[in-house]
Amino acid sequence: MMVQDRIDRLVGDHAARLSERLQAHREQLFPPNARRVLRKFTSGEVADLLGVKDAYLRKLSLEGRGPQPETRTGGRRYYTPEDIMGLRRMLEKGAKSPGTYLPGRREGDHLQVITVINFKGGSGKTTTAAHLAQKLALDGYRVLGIDLDPQASFSALHGFQPEFDLPDGGTLYDAIRYDDPVPVADVIQETYFTNLDLIPGNLDLMEFEHDTPRVLAARTGEMFFTRISERLAEVESRYDVVVIDCPPQLGFLTMSALSAATAVLVTVHPQMLDVMSMCQFLLMTSNLLGVVADAGGDMSYDWLRYLVTRYEPGDGPQNQMVSFMRSMFGDHVLNHPALKSTAISDAGITKQTLYEVERSAFTRQTYERALESLNAVNAEIEGLIQTAWGR
Repeated sequence: MMVQDRIDRLVGDHAARLSERLQAHREQLFPPNARRVLRKFTSGEVADLLGVKDAYLRKLSLEGRGPQPETRTGGRRYYTPEDIMGLRRMLEKGAKSPGTYLPGRREGDHLQVITVINFKGGSGKTTTAAHLAQKLALDGYRVLGIDLDPQASFSALHGFQPEFDLPDGGTLYDAIRYDDPVPVADVIQETYFTNLDLIPGNLDLMEFEHDTPRVLAARTGEMFFTRISERLAEVESRYDVVVIDCPPQLGFLTMSALSAATAVLVTVHPQMLDVMSMCQFLLMTSNLLGVVADAGGDMSYDWLRYLVTRYEPGDGPQNQMVSFMRSMFGDHVLNHPALKSTAISDAGITKQTLYEVERSAFTRQTYERALESLNAVNAEIEGLIQTAWGR
């Protein structure tokens, strides 16, 4: 007779083995005593980021003005992310119009809270959130990334492996829990990315899903959906933009994030099953947020956009799906789709984004095509942020 194994033990054993192997993989990539550091950027990349000519950067360097680049073989010049910020500050002082080089908030601008959602896994949600947060940081915005997904992929991309790095908590749950919450500043971590801080995620976040029904049943008058926005208010003067990577289900965490949002970005893989799934997700979201609004939740927002992700231009059915979405939602669909690219998935193997990896690791065409696509998406979103500030 076959002896049946208990699934909880089997799954637990698999988790332990996988966790151990992942830790070994990480130590191979980034030795334990080595702090992850962002690469240096070529003068050409820096010129693109700043919107100036490479020759102008060379002139500044020769005149000894601003941060000095590292010169490598062939006279190639490289700048650190801190150097880029130094150049931004210097150039901003002489800029004809304010915000040319430091485009963040000014007096009277409200904090932008962009909540990235999708109900179905595999839509590129975390990839989108990570590349958006990093590009905004490179563009001179002060960014806070929040990983609300207990699976913590957004955290992993930024060098955190939850079961090793956060054994005693340290997620947003600690700040939004009902019993003895901590100040949100206590759970914010600096990343190796200049201008980008992170509140990482782990399984503790699931506790909020379990606690909230108990609190609602007790009728204490406590509102679950204001907890994230109240915490963000504690640190809002430190940031221009918050990017929240939501879990792929519509629970209390996602609803709280949507309630805190000033903008919503929905990622969609353009295939029939995904679009059908999104339809159900939007129906549920609408119903639940209607209840939250009736209970006093703030449902005003600056913009909502659908981003077509993992797009393959040569795929006929995908193109039909994109046309269908554009005919349905019009301007609510971003003009630029995020292309499917081996460069993005290959970078992910070493837990990096396209903005971090050395471009020499890819064939030039593959890298540039993927980067161009991501930059176009992020520039469009940056335009929406600026418009929300009345610029």
